[in-house]
Amino acid sequence: MIQAFGASDPGCVRSNNEDFFLVEPRLGLYVVADGMGGAQAGEHASRLAAETVMDVVQRANGSLNPETLVQAFTEANKKVMAAASADARKEGMGTTLVAVIESGGDLLIGSVGDSRVYFFDQNVLRAVTEDQSWVNEVGRKLGIDEDSLRTHPMRHVLTMAIGVSDQLRVHTYTLRPVPGTQILLCSDGLHGVAGESEVSEVLASEESLESKCGKLIAAARARGGPDNITAVLLKAS
Repeated sequence: MIQAFGASDPGCVRSNNEDFFLVEPRLGLYVVADGMGGAQAGEHASRLAAETVMDVVQRANGSLNPETLVQAFTEANKKVMAAASADARKEGMGTTLVAVIESGGDLLIGSVGDSRVYFFDQNVLRAVTEDQSWVNEVGRKLGIDEDSLRTHPMRHVLTMAIGVSDQLRVHTYTLRPVPGTQILLCSDGLHGVAGESEVSEVLASEESLESKCGKLIAAARARGGPDNITAVLLKAS
């Protein structure tokens, strides 16, 4: 059984919100997408990708496995690419995408880009997903130190996103949470701004999931909120 709540905020700098999230307990589906592209394109890409994942999960009719997520992400990729090709105003749009699906006692997790899924258990926060970003896949392998990576001109560059290429790499994970485990899905407007110690402090409190999401967003805003901020928080019981 999963409790869930999600919230999103444009942040302190941007006038529009290109993030999109889904909390669908009836499907056991939870999604965060962080769109990119000019004008309204990023908003369109994130919503289209998330809703395509939901459509695929609905069609699966309870027959869920990691391949379901790969299929869902692949279909989302094709739809975003097709929409961009059909409208010059949407050219170049794309989105990150993370999704969690309940399947029995397991959580099936899929990821493309640098939005993240974290587990918080016994007061320990750990990232489940691996960023598909220049920093993670190139910078760290070159041995560039973490302080330099935080200000590196390539720090915002993704190596993979939905809608960018038909050569899609989807990371999948299967984990079984114990009762009390909290699962955080978030865009980089949260994890790239608020520190892990701040996130852990919020999650360790006894407040409601709604209150915790609000405090996570407030923490990112207090640090300048340079990007859209989205948090979807689950709790296993």
